[in-house]
Amino acid sequence: MAPPGNSAEPLPASPPELDTWRSEARGWIASRLTPRPVVDPDAPLQWGEGELSTAVFHNITDDEQRAMLDRASQYQREKCDAGYGAIAWPVEYGGSGLPRAFERAFRSEEAQFEAPDGTELFGVTVGLIAPTILTHGTEEQKDEFLRDLVRTEYFACQLFSEPSAGSDLAALATRAVRDGDDWVINGQKVWTSGARYSKYGELIARSDPDLPKHAGMTAFMVPLDAPGVEVRPIRQMTGGTSFNEVFFDDVRVPDDRRLGAEGDGWRVALTTLGFERGSAGGGGSGMRAGGTWQQVLALAQHLERTGDPVTRQALADLYIRIRMLALNGRRAQGRMRAGQAPGPEGSIGKALWTQSMSRMSEVVSGLLGPHLAADSGEWGTFAWTEHVLGAPGYKIAGGSDEIQRNILGERVLGLPSEPRVDRGVAFRDLPGVAAGSAVPSSGAA
Repeated sequence: MAPPGNSAEPLPASPPELDTWRSEARGWIASRLTPRPVVDPDAPLQWGEGELSTAVFHNITDDEQRAMLDRASQYQREKCDAGYGAIAWPVEYGGSGLPRAFERAFRSEEAQFEAPDGTELFGVTVGLIAPTILTHGTEEQKDEFLRDLVRTEYFACQLFSEPSAGSDLAALATRAVRDGDDWVINGQKVWTSGARYSKYGELIARSDPDLPKHAGMTAFMVPLDAPGVEVRPIRQMTGGTSFNEVFFDDVRVPDDRRLGAEGDGWRVALTTLGFERGSAGGGGSGMRAGGTWQQVLALAQHLERTGDPVTRQALADLYIRIRMLALNGRRAQGRMRAGQAPGPEGSIGKALWTQSMSRMSEVVSGLLGPHLAADSGEWGTFAWTEHVLGAPGYKIAGGSDEIQRNILGERVLGLPSEPRVDRGVAFRDLPGVAAGSAVPSSGAA
C-alpha cells in the first residue's frame, strides 16, 4: 500500500540493497504461503476440471466472510511484524519508511503465492481509509488509527452513497449538527461494503445546508457501535450480502472524530475516491473478477461454436477489450514506477472494465441460451449466472460509467463542463430539498 504524496515519507538513513532485501522477502513469503501454480495465461482451459468461479461479488455466508477476514488479517499482522505490511509508509505510523520500489518488489514476489483473500473491505481499510487519514487527519488521529488500520486490527468502511446521492455524491442529505463538543448525525447510507464487519466508517455528512452542496459537508470517523447506528444487510440477486444500508438516528460523534476541517468534507471524499479510482485501472490477462477470457473461450470450444463467424467476431471483440484493459493497467503501473502522479488511467480502466464485463455477459448469454436460465447440473453452464447477475453492479460501483466519462471529458479532453443549475445555490434551496429536512431514520417507513 502506497501512502499519498511523492516522497514526503522519511526514509531510513541507509536503505538496504534492493536485490538482497527482495531475496529475504521472497524467503519470508515462501515460509508462510503456498506457491501459486504457474499458469500460461494463453493456455486453454481444461473444460470440466476444478471449480468454475465467475462471481463478481462474494456470495458467502457471514461465518465464511468472517473467517476469510480473520485469515487475511492474521497474515497482514505477520507482514507488519516482519516489516512488510506497510513498506513505503512513514516509520512513525507503522511503516518501514522504504522507497516505493521495495513495495513493488514485495508485491511482485507475493503475487507468485496464494495470499489470503480479504474481500473488498480489506482493500478499503488499508488502501483507502488509512491513506485518507494520513492525508487529512490530525496527529492525534494518525496516532490513534493508522497503526491499527494498517495492521487490520479492525476494519473501516466508506459511508458515502445515499438513496438519493450515488453518482451525484455531493447531493447527500445525511445531516451533522454541531452540539457543543459533539456532532449529532441523522440520515442513511447505502451500498456500504463490509459495514457489518467494520468498527469505524468514514462518513461524509451535510453540516451546513446554507452553503452550495459541494461546500457544506464535513467528514467524520464514526464508530459503528455507537448508540443510534443500525446496519442492515442488502440481499443481492446472486444471493450474497456484500452490501449494507446504515442508519443514523441522533448519533453523537465527538468533534475529535472530525476528519479534516469543518466544511472540508468534499475534499476529504475526493481524496478517498482518488485512491479508489487509482486502484481500478485493471491489469493482467483476464478480468479482476467475474470470469476470464480463457473461461469464455473454453465455453465456446466446448459448445463447438468457434467455427461460427458471428461467434468468432464476438470473441475477438471481447479479447480486444480485455487486452486494452491490461495495457491500460500496465501504463498506470509505469507511471507509478516513474514516480508520476496518477493520470486518467484509473477512470479509463474503470470504464474499460465495466464495458468488458458487460460484453462478456452478452457473449456468454449468446453461447448458453436457455442453459443459463436453468441449473441442469452441467459443468460450466449455470455457474455463469453469478457473472451475468453481478456484472451490472460495477457500472455504479466506484463511480458510475457516466461519472467516469465526465471526468475524462472535462479533465482530460478539456470539454465544457456539464450544465449545472445548482452552481452557487444553497443546498436547502435546491429543488426537492425541504428546508431543514433530513433523511428518514431507520424507524421511518
